[in-house]
Amino acid sequence: MIKDMTVGSPLKLIIAFAIPVLIGNVFQQLYNLTDILIVGRLLGVEALAAVGVSAPIFMVLLMIAFGFTGGLTVITAQRFGAKDKAGVRSSVVHSLLSSTVLSLVMTGITLFYLPQILRVMNVPDNIMANAYKFLYVLSSGLVLVVSYNLLSGFIRALGDSKTPLYFLIFSTVLNVLLNFVFIYYLKLGVVGSAAGTLTAMTVSVVLCVIYIGRKFPILRLRRSDWYYNPAFMREHLAVAVPMAVQFSVIALGLIIIQAVCNSFGSDVIAAFTSALRIEQVATSTLVALGFSVATYTAQNYGAGKISRIRRGVVRTSLVSLSFSIFIAFWVRFGGEKMVDIFIKGENEHIVEVARGYLNISTLFYCFLGQIFIFRNALQGIGQSVIPMIASIVELVMRSFAAIYLASRLGYAGIYYASPIAWVGAAVVVSLGYCYSVRQLKDCLKEKLLRYRGGQNGFNVGDAVPAE
Repeated sequence: MIKDMTVGSPLKLIIAFAIPVLIGNVFQQLYNLTDILIVGRLLGVEALAAVGVSAPIFMVLLMIAFGFTGGLTVITAQRFGAKDKAGVRSSVVHSLLSSTVLSLVMTGITLFYLPQILRVMNVPDNIMANAYKFLYVLSSGLVLVVSYNLLSGFIRALGDSKTPLYFLIFSTVLNVLLNFVFIYYLKLGVVGSAAGTLTAMTVSVVLCVIYIGRKFPILRLRRSDWYYNPAFMREHLAVAVPMAVQFSVIALGLIIIQAVCNSFGSDVIAAFTSALRIEQVATSTLVALGFSVATYTAQNYGAGKISRIRRGVVRTSLVSLSFSIFIAFWVRFGGEKMVDIFIKGENEHIVEVARGYLNISTLFYCFLGQIFIFRNALQGIGQSVIPMIASIVELVMRSFAAIYLASRLGYAGIYYASPIAWVGAAVVVSLGYCYSVRQLKDCLKEKLLRYRGGQNGFNVGDAVPAE
């Protein structure tokens, strides 16, 4: 269902949008855990290791696709907020064209250089073949990954976060079932896991196309919509490319931490893996709030409602801060028991290392929450440079802290890598947001005149209504 987020209570709209996103994040985490369980139990340790070493590589590809399509649909949401129906359809066309090019380029580069990538990652010989087959199959279906993210992004750009959740739940359940069938009955090995993922993704793409065609008349393309506008394409790429770089840089930082962590042995690896799984689930609420802010600010930016943007962002920031404190207490005092879920048998060293990381990182969840809010707010108003700078700051600080502090303090030095990076990135995006939102008035006057061309009684004074 289409939802206009330019009217009504900002906080209620943002929280209502965030709830389905949060549920979707939780389902995604549950799928990841189930997939690991199926591969590990049915195929053994080496197959599980092959999937494990492939995960960071595929994560980079996923982050590029997610960031790029997310940037494209920011423009779609802005045009929707401006009540520019033709602009919405034109945005869909330009997004489809650019995403097709991205998926083909990513597929070609990955498949061609996959052996070299695995060697650079120092993948052991005993799992090299399985890792190659697993990634080759997944990389062959990158067009499906990009398509699903783009189509679900269109739906969310129009204010509907529930439908993508339904598709995600269906895809997750189907994925688990297919993985079991392909691995257990068809004996496809790790290829079965990859094939199950792509098959479920294909079904989700088809469902998105059918749903959009039936429920979103505004997205039904006409022949005239396929006119290619170079300037409009540049407007899309100006947001999409920096967002793709931003997300890939974040993924790269996590790979560096993993590489440092690997040097301390299996117990430390297991401890950090467990702790990070707990942290990912616990901070899903913060992620969902940030995701909602992106759509909210994009629609209101298109409508020219600056004061409404400010009000919504500030109130959501305070809610995020409250959740951060609650989550920190919950993880800090319950994390040790949750670690037991991820390890078999008692291992006091693993629990001690995991607890040490959580005791430090929970103190900085408030900074992490503000990153999600202000970074997504900036992206919603089309400001992609500052979030990209913040992601580079985050990468540099995380990498330096992990490498330098680990050399001084041992694995305990890794405890501080992410918290230090969060503080640095939070400062950049919060100051960047404050600066950018002050510059919106003149920019919006020009944009709204271009969007509406003075039609429907619009005048420049409407760009910044008194609210």
